[in-house]
Amino acid sequence: MRITKRSVDALEAQDSDYFAWDEELPGFGVRVYASGRKSYLVQYRSGRRSRRITLGLHGALTPEEARKVAKVHLGDIAKGGDPAEVRKLDRKGMTIRELCERYMADAEIGLVPGKRRLPKKPSTLASDRSRLDAHILPLLGTRLVKEVRRADVNQFLRDVATGKARRDRRTKPRGRSIVSGGLPTATRTLGLLGSIFTYAVRNGIVETNPVHGVARPATNVRERRLTEAEYRLLGRLLKDAEANGHNPAALEVIRILALTGCRRGEIEKLKWLEVDDARSCLRLQDTKEGRSTRAVGTIVLRRLDARRPERARGFVFEGAVPGQPFEGLPKVWAKVVRPHLDVTPHVLRHSYASIANDLGYTEATIAALLGHAAGTVTSRYVHAVDQLLVKAADDVSTHIARLLGLTPPAETVALASMLQAWEQAAKTLPLAAE
Repeated sequence: MRITKRSVDALEAQDSDYFAWDEELPGFGVRVYASGRKSYLVQYRSGRRSRRITLGLHGALTPEEARKVAKVHLGDIAKGGDPAEVRKLDRKGMTIRELCERYMADAEIGLVPGKRRLPKKPSTLASDRSRLDAHILPLLGTRLVKEVRRADVNQFLRDVATGKARRDRRTKPRGRSIVSGGLPTATRTLGLLGSIFTYAVRNGIVETNPVHGVARPATNVRERRLTEAEYRLLGRLLKDAEANGHNPAALEVIRILALTGCRRGEIEKLKWLEVDDARSCLRLQDTKEGRSTRAVGTIVLRRLDARRPERARGFVFEGAVPGQPFEGLPKVWAKVVRPHLDVTPHVLRHSYASIANDLGYTEATIAALLGHAAGTVTSRYVHAVDQLLVKAADDVSTHIARLLGLTPPAETVALASMLQAWEQAAKTLPLAAE
């Protein structure tokens, strides 16, 4: 039949709902409910699914008005559109909060890749959730995902930088949650927001990423390094703290950080099976860059060996709970170091790199010593550590050990003397004839 006012009025209610279709416009029809109510609709296929979209009730719309609307929808469908899905999203418009919850749920089961397309590490997930709770959800949580534009992202960046979500609240009897904002925080949080919208694009929630094209301001963070005088002060502070009964494990962690340039978590969670004395290196299984092999100096290995129990297993620096790593460094640092040196433990890593540079080592060598991504591309596939890299690590750690007032091992002094003598002898040898 052709849908007209007369034909629709003639349709009578039955025991159950039924449909009547227009013979001229395929997909356009009328649904007659058992109650007698009638509505116009369009039925179509999207992929393998059959879908319907209601146009309006008979009476509120005339047949001709409904036909015009149906033609518009069928035209969109012919171009690949899915008006039922669009209406569903409009009706149940996903908010930023809902998107973030979905993003984190997928990230926690490894469906949102991090560096080198590996699942995000627990520490990264914790940082992401902290930034969500501190800035993204308070400032954007109630906004509809599809309504966020580049201007909104720029305003968000400004709000985080100026501390609009600033707070200081108690979280437990002896804990506080302090959110201050700032330009570095705004830049890092914008990066997370961009990742969340990229996830939304990949999952068909939105078509474009509004974060793309938003300039991330340079933070001009200066990488602080310790001077030689500050190294000597640090050595005295650690020695005095040891004499005053401070936690020896924490003090030794600080020394090892200074002597290796490793990240705090890499030493706090260092396991005995990762210490390779034979090849003078640490074979770290889980770092910011994934697996990483780090050459270390002889003094580092000797200090670790001095702590080695008869049956070395588990963590090198074990915490108060058996089988768990030591995690008390921040408190000890705050009491012992911070009142005299306004630096963080991470400055020891910057300082290690600076000492290596002062000693004349190249950027590539320093990158390999620190385990930077650029310096570990090949180390993931080889088992031997280049002896020149071991010598570099030995030179840097020996130099820092002297500044800290630590006595380098006799083997290191002997090796240095032998290498110096070999270099002098090599200079006196005649060049081979071509």
